[in-house]
Amino acid sequence: MDVPKTMKALVAHSANNYSLDEIPVPVPGDGEMLIRMEVCGICAGDVKATHGTARFWGGEGNPPYCEVPFTPGHEFVGRVVAMGKNVAGNFKVGDRVVSEQIVPCGECYYCRRGWYWLCGPHNVYGFKYYLNGGMAEYVILPAGSRNYHVPDSFTTEQAALIEPFACSLHGVRRANVTVDDVVVVAGAGTLGLGMVGALRLRNPKKLVVLDLNDMRLAKAKEFGADVLLNPSKCDLIREINKLTDGVGCDVYIEVTGHPDAVQQGLDIIRKGGTFVEFSVMSGSSTVDWSIIGDSKELTIVGSQLSPYCYETVISDIESGRMPTAGVVTHVYPLEKWAEGFRMAQTQESIKVVLTP
Repeated sequence: MDVPKTMKALVAHSANNYSLDEIPVPVPGDGEMLIRMEVCGICAGDVKATHGTARFWGGEGNPPYCEVPFTPGHEFVGRVVAMGKNVAGNFKVGDRVVSEQIVPCGECYYCRRGWYWLCGPHNVYGFKYYLNGGMAEYVILPAGSRNYHVPDSFTTEQAALIEPFACSLHGVRRANVTVDDVVVVAGAGTLGLGMVGALRLRNPKKLVVLDLNDMRLAKAKEFGADVLLNPSKCDLIREINKLTDGVGCDVYIEVTGHPDAVQQGLDIIRKGGTFVEFSVMSGSSTVDWSIIGDSKELTIVGSQLSPYCYETVISDIESGRMPTAGVVTHVYPLEKWAEGFRMAQTQESIKVVLTP
């Protein structure tokens, strides 16, 4: 398959300094594959990185994570166009492939214990100059990357949701939901909708979804939510108490990325409940920690990335068990990346993706 010498790629030179550049197409080395990018989603983390959020660039107690120049994007799918020697797995040129967002080192404390998603170096596509992401015409899948076949039957929109919905599934697994639980998902964006789909398969007693956007709430209803609440239009504590005989929800999953959603969850969760935190926050959150301990004895659970979730999500999307229709609301060519990033920050969109 003919591969050009140069390609278009979005390049981050510093916070607030991104440009579409012409750069060399990388050549796959030992254990590597080169893919022609088909679609790449714009993640909330990608957007926050463009603004110089401390989580990525340092400050507010965070060490710098980004290493420039890099090409962003970790939610991508493409087709193999060239391979080096000794590629792991049953892949060949022409295969449609998705790669987990993290490329584990395989050697650190966490990797040696099988916790590869917590890898010490924590190299995720699209934040380092040596691990460029999918907002380009071609992407290298390096040796050690965790790659999966994508069915040819998948639409571009379905393929684009594999990575975020795998994250959603991991968050739901961390919650250990039972059929007796009243579960509240705060946020009906892409990740929240993926969680609604995954939770519906677990059949909780009541599935409640919160969002300030009524369009997103309507999609959550379509995906299987039992109760929709817009906190800007109701007394949320009163509504949750009405649903739970004054006890509070059993499980609260925070996926809004807004610091205020932390206190919101502490207010509506019952004693002994489980609070799952997934989001990359837009800023720090200050709460009274005595609520967690002395007042309610909560279980606080973090969730990141999507270990051991890709094969399940691909199967569930293929079978129709995990709904996807309407989540991708906007598709932009790579040349219009800036317009796509702007749209991803509006209430008009759910998932915005780029195509070459």
